[in-house]
Amino acid sequence: MRQVKIGDITIDAVIEREGPWRRPEVFFPMFDQAKWDSHLASLEPEVFDAALGMLVMTYQTFVVRTPKHTILVDTCTGEDKGHPAPFDFPGKERWRNELFALGVSFEQIDYVFCTHLHIDHTGWNTTLKDGRWVPTFPNAKYIFHKKEYAAWEAEHKKGNNPPGTVFRDNCLPIVEAGQALLVDDDYQLDDTITLTPTPGHSPHHCCVNIFSRGQKAIVTGDMMHHPIQCRETSWCIGADWNMEQSTASRRSFLASVADTPTLIMPIHFAAPTVGLVTSDGPDRFNYRFKRD
Repeated sequence: MRQVKIGDITIDAVIEREGPWRRPEVFFPMFDQAKWDSHLASLEPEVFDAALGMLVMTYQTFVVRTPKHTILVDTCTGEDKGHPAPFDFPGKERWRNELFALGVSFEQIDYVFCTHLHIDHTGWNTTLKDGRWVPTFPNAKYIFHKKEYAAWEAEHKKGNNPPGTVFRDNCLPIVEAGQALLVDDDYQLDDTITLTPTPGHSPHHCCVNIFSRGQKAIVTGDMMHHPIQCRETSWCIGADWNMEQSTASRRSFLASVADTPTLIMPIHFAAPTVGLVTSDGPDRFNYRFKRD
């Protein structure tokens, strides 16, 4: 992804992994081969590897630099977590190396926004040090939705999987270190960063809005994982907390940004990632990469 400029703000991607990942018929429980085939020719060529029959997906963090703050949005899967497949892929040092290549150190991060508290969005929140998980970014405040945190705290206490060890390793240490800000839907960092609630994929998933000088971008987290979900908005993924709610959030969100200049930045979309949404009939939308 090329650096994106929103007024006085710059946004860069730090990638942990990219490339072919899952077969659509496995990833989407509602998959319909005929519908997929009808869309395939008009999808952006980067989003599907026809030779392997797999969706192309990226795991990335967005580094948002405002005149006042350096911010991370979502932190991929992280190192040393002992995750099961498919989250145990090698080469995760790429994430750290790309962050440093931007001239950003761990100490320079002021805020970490987590769109939700899943395994592949909170991993670099913490680092293993002397056998303990500690905040990776010692000077940062971590923004967690308070009801999202409470929901996974309750699941953790029940021993449910998910969250498995994700809450224990990636979230709880942040609160224990006094670095968490547990916020509501209407949280606003300043006039540059706000939240939009888009629940369904997780109990209280939020998108992150970025404003400057009359321009706007939105990091969508896991509100959608692949551009096909703009065409087929009811295609949820198996990991969604509430598929009906996920569909409703996706449709409402896409309708609100369609045919506007708002830049959309989905965490898992293949490079070049950033794009625009246009309407294409009731509950159907097109996603096109911004290539200039």
